[in-house]
Amino acid sequence: MMKAPRPGNDVERLHALRALLLLDTPPEERFDRIAAFAASEFDVPMATVSLVDEDRQWFKARVGVAFCESERDLSFCGHAIMTPATMVVPDARLDPRFADNPMVTGEPHVRFYAGAPLRLAAGDIVGTLCIMDTQPRHMDRTDLAILGALRALVVEELQRREAAA
Repeated sequence: MMKAPRPGNDVERLHALRALLLLDTPPEERFDRIAAFAASEFDVPMATVSLVDEDRQWFKARVGVAFCESERDLSFCGHAIMTPATMVVPDARLDPRFADNPMVTGEPHVRFYAGAPLRLAAGDIVGTLCIMDTQPRHMDRTDLAILGALRALVVEELQRREAAA
């Protein structure tokens, strides 16, 4: 298993994340609705709005995931924030970054992952909107466009938060 790398701008990224004042806040319907819609639209058992801080990924919204955070170094989202494009892992068992990850080898038995990065106006990626399945699968251009549109809704909510802070 490969630990999630750290972006070169991690200090600035973490500052932008903290400025949102979202970490460890109660659930909010607007984020919960987007995660629930993503799970339903893609017919997957798990979807999250994940924020990645120094040590963990924390779920602002979650569907089908029993825990509210996990170790950053073990997280799929920790890898996904390294790229501006949606990161798609068709079968985590076949990907050397994740094959022996505890989320793959044990509960919740993640096989498929797609994480769309949440990029703020200044360019900082603070987390992901992600969908996960217990079965391998692929995404086509239409799927990527739909996940991108849902990601844009999350980013709009984050930017409202950013403007209010």
